Amino acid sequence: MESIWLEYAWALLILIGLEGLLSADNALVLAIIAKHLPDDQKKKAISYGILMAFVFRFGALFAISFIANVWQVQAIGAAYLLYLGLKHVIQAKFGKENENIHKEDEKEARGMGFWPTVGKIGLADLAFAIDSILAAVALALGLPDSPLGDFGGMDGGKFIVVVLGGIAGLILIKYAATWFVKLLDQRPALETTAYAIVAWVGVKLAVITLAHEEIAILDHDFPHSTLWTTIFYGVLVAIALIGWFAPAKKTKGEGNSL
Repeated sequence: MESIWLEYAWALLILIGLEGLLSADNALVLAIIAKHLPDDQKKKAISYGILMAFVFRFGALFAISFIANVWQVQAIGAAYLLYLGLKHVIQAKFGKENENIHKEDEKEARGMGFWPTVGKIGLADLAFAIDSILAAVALALGLPDSPLGDFGGMDGGKFIVVVLGGIAGLILIKYAATWFVKLLDQRPALETTAYAIVAWVGVKLAVITLAHEEIAILDHDFPHSTLWTTIFYGVLVAIALIGWFAPAKKTKGEGNSL
């Protein structure tokens, strides 16, 4: 029984770390959207936007049992996470547009009033909420069943992991995003690492989909097997270590001295 709770704690720790890295990028987007407002309105707009995110995320929790039980929704979620993660990784690796990734947000926000800006922040928060909930559900569904019974059509322990992950994301956007932004300045590869992990979590959700009893391409118990659990967490840790120790890109003007 203790091993189950250790696995739950490990999954929650990974989810909080992932939320932290993604919250830095999310907070940066929110700050850019509100950048044109006066200082006294800027903080209010971001606070209202985060309040809307709180409503969005907890509203999304009512759909968790639907996501957890319908293989078509799982498949769409897996495809979305793979698209989101791989798109960012490919842009960061091969595309020049990554250098100006947030400039379009700033350009579009100029000239908007206070409430339209709050509305746009709310829409951005909704996108972040979908990403967060999907990633949390994908991680949670791969966990073994807990002795806590069902809640809303989902295992109680898994539901708690998703809820705590969602709360952690909001807290990190509100209070810890500045620290994560500084961390990304020091280790810029971590942003791409976070999206690589998102894509890998998408693979996990795809495996769960393929093992669904109505699909049965994979054995129903495979997503919970020791083999797959070892592969998943082994690759995840490898991605995190590669991102942490990856050298920062050289800026213009740096190079080999003659």
